[in-house]
Amino acid sequence: MNEFLDPSGDQLSSEEKDIDRALRPESFDDFAGQESILENLKIFVAAANQRGEALDHTLFHGPPGLGKTTLAYILAGELSAGIKMTSGPVLDKPGDLAGLLTNLQPRDILFIDEIHRLSPIVEEYLYSAMEDFKIDIMIETGPNARTVQINLNPFTLVGATTRSGLLTAPMRARFGITNRLEYYNTELLSTIVERSASILNVKIKANAAIEIAGRSRGTPRIANGLLRRVRDFAQIKGDGKIDLDITKYSLKSLNVDAHGLDEMDNKILTTLIDKFKGGPVGITTLATAVAENGETIEEVYEPFLIQEGFLVRTPRGREVTELAYKHLGKISRNQKGLF
Repeated sequence: MNEFLDPSGDQLSSEEKDIDRALRPESFDDFAGQESILENLKIFVAAANQRGEALDHTLFHGPPGLGKTTLAYILAGELSAGIKMTSGPVLDKPGDLAGLLTNLQPRDILFIDEIHRLSPIVEEYLYSAMEDFKIDIMIETGPNARTVQINLNPFTLVGATTRSGLLTAPMRARFGITNRLEYYNTELLSTIVERSASILNVKIKANAAIEIAGRSRGTPRIANGLLRRVRDFAQIKGDGKIDLDITKYSLKSLNVDAHGLDEMDNKILTTLIDKFKGGPVGITTLATAVAENGETIEEVYEPFLIQEGFLVRTPRGREVTELAYKHLGKISRNQKGLF
């Protein structure tokens, strides 16, 4: 995938990750979009603060780059609580989790990213901690083995996952607050781009912000990443100010087209049209034709193509839409029949 359109953020250097953190909103008022989620969270946080209790365990799920981690930090700030961060794959054994849980202060937040990747044994261990704020620790081995129950301070577990379908039913049931984050529209993203530009001390015109937003695949992390790259072009190829011309030139150089599609997105659509007459075609056949892993196509490329209306899933396989023909400048079968 084009690294500039990768919403996971894995490709960022440590310096860029620091900049990315600086661009993150720090309160509910700074956070743009996801209005219904924010309205509810404000009420839940205000109620928890009034009662002096820990917030209910909260789950954020949705595509990468939409603000799940940011919301976890905002919750900690609004609750005036500490936050400890970890991720599912890192927690190998119950002992790792016990160390984190016993060091939490009352009302603190434990944030677990990629929570669907917790090992079953760690997940089982987490159940009693979430429900009763207690954990059992095994001391010694053999005939002398015994368990000791440790009481925990009331805490809030905030889980984030890009694949909520992989969460087990018992784990999902233990979250009192569940929110799905949606992709952003261009108008909202342009306000995020303008806010980020002001933090980076770079002047940007409104039409340039809209241009960047329109090519960001509905994802703030991608929008901020593209803004930083366009800033570099404006600094070297222009006068340091970001206008529409330098933005278009920069995005063309980065291989980001008008719809935010990268090389592989266009390759998938072109292959479907040229080799399979627009489909329908099975995912395995399509993956072989474009020399990409089937799961990667399903998880990374397909959701955005379907959301933007270039691709549809049918019982018989994947099929391109009229919009895909129009985007690639090709004549569809329906149009051919007219002549």
